[in-house]
Amino acid sequence: MRPNQTRIRLLTSAAFVVALALQAGGCQTMNATETTGSTNPPQRSEGEWRQEADTWKERYVKNPADAEAAYRYAAALRATGQRAQTVAVLEQANIHNPKDIKLLGAYGRALADTGAYKQALEVLSRAHTPDQPDWRILSVQGAVLDQMGRHADAQRYYASALRLMPDEPSVLSNLGLSYALAKNLPQAETTLRRAAEQGNAEPKVRQNLALVVGLQGRFQEAEQIASKDLSPAEAQANVAYLRQMLAEQQQWKKNQRASPLTPSTKS
Repeated sequence: MRPNQTRIRLLTSAAFVVALALQAGGCQTMNATETTGSTNPPQRSEGEWRQEADTWKERYVKNPADAEAAYRYAAALRATGQRAQTVAVLEQANIHNPKDIKLLGAYGRALADTGAYKQALEVLSRAHTPDQPDWRILSVQGAVLDQMGRHADAQRYYASALRLMPDEPSVLSNLGLSYALAKNLPQAETTLRRAAEQGNAEPKVRQNLALVVGLQGRFQEAEQIASKDLSPAEAQANVAYLRQMLAEQQQWKKNQRASPLTPSTKS
């Protein structure tokens, strides 16, 4: 993969935090379902996912009430970026299988992908029960709340998920990004370091840590963290891109302060 492609891929999850954390006072992303961990589809090539979609589509078309076919087909559609169709498939599947917990969870995540956050929360609330909570769903609910700007509420959901699955790196990573969105970069860094220390932490967790370190202006350290999973050139490209975005944001703020947008007292 070429360095610029890697930079774009890694900073896609960062784009959410960067765009909002840039507001966090000077040195200043997570799609609602751009969470790390088991709620995301397993890693496959786009071609493999398209083949998977074709395979399950045939079975789904024959019987839209087939819960397994709908779930697998929707997962393949989501993995290839077909968000609206993913929602449509899962909506029909849930009509036929209103009590299927797995389908409800997938439907809620798909709704969040399209920005239908309130509906996503309602569906996700039915994807598990108070006596049998699912830490994965709790983490997705937190991510949706973060997208809605309700960071304190989101953090309570992450805390509940961590009580069920202590030190789960995907949840800790989401919690760290939530702190970043709430303009608490030191706490975000502490949480993401804890996530990165876990033996089962995915590379994305370390890249989120590099992002938050970089957002605090420590670019060399951010590059060192990023280089644990990337080539030196790719890590350098990521940090350079982040530095550029921060510089542009600072220039924009400077221009805003200098802009004569207030009423003039001169006649």
